Amino acid sequence: MLYNPYPLLESALLESDPDAKCRAAAELFEKLAAAGGVGKPAAAALDFRFAGRPQKPILVAPADVQKRKMSTTEGYAAMLHAICHIEFNAINLALDAAYRFRNLPEAFTADWIRVAKEEAYHFSLMRGRLNAYGFDYGDFEAHNHLWDMAYKTAFDPLLRMALVPRVLEARGLDVTPAIRAKVAQRGDEATCAVLDIIYRDEVGHVQIGNHWYHYLCARRGLEPVALFRTLIARYDLFIFRGYVNIEARERAGFSRFELEMLEDFEQSLKAAPKTGSWQQALSR
Repeated sequence: MLYNPYPLLESALLESDPDAKCRAAAELFEKLAAAGGVGKPAAAALDFRFAGRPQKPILVAPADVQKRKMSTTEGYAAMLHAICHIEFNAINLALDAAYRFRNLPEAFTADWIRVAKEEAYHFSLMRGRLNAYGFDYGDFEAHNHLWDMAYKTAFDPLLRMALVPRVLEARGLDVTPAIRAKVAQRGDEATCAVLDIIYRDEVGHVQIGNHWYHYLCARRGLEPVALFRTLIARYDLFIFRGYVNIEARERAGFSRFELEMLEDFEQSLKAAPKTGSWQQALSR
């Protein structure tokens, strides 16, 4: 028997309570796993500017998020909170992909529902670590950059797959090892274990994004590497800041040729004047 996930996807997306959102993501995964496939939607997806979120954390511009020293308990908790917020946004991103792009194959919907379930698990684990230090989700300010990019790409699944899993989420593969090292220095083995789970699963999530990006490029007759280079320039996205985790990115579906080309492109973007920088970088 087919299962129509779209009503629950919609309510999960608009749900503002984090616990209820996590339960809904798990329920979606369980119901779909028990069914024989995804039923066809009866209506088009709603277009809404914001996904459901609690009143806190207070959202500010990325540059305005208060910097805190990790050497203090509060600063360390703020770092855990930042990861927690990323995982909460990742739930909404995965739910939105499954909900919004409903004309793609059943496997696409199933993939992103599974990702939503795993992101909800990550959020719950990291929230537990935050609680262990006497804080909760919402106690620090945060920014909405991840969801903003989701809305900017809401009209096209190819753009979504290119710029969210392959850029924003792939950055997590680069930065997580350094964060884990700092956490290990504090002797916080429980948080290290959570970061290991997140890191393991995120390789798979980026791999899913890579798979569907290449699928959509093939369906439209587009060359994926050249298109990706054009898109990151057009949207003014810097993809490599500091350490690049080549091994994890390759496991997630990036080719070494693609990574070398993009790394060279990143350097050209940094060297180009700010005015018209992406057009000049593309012409090199």
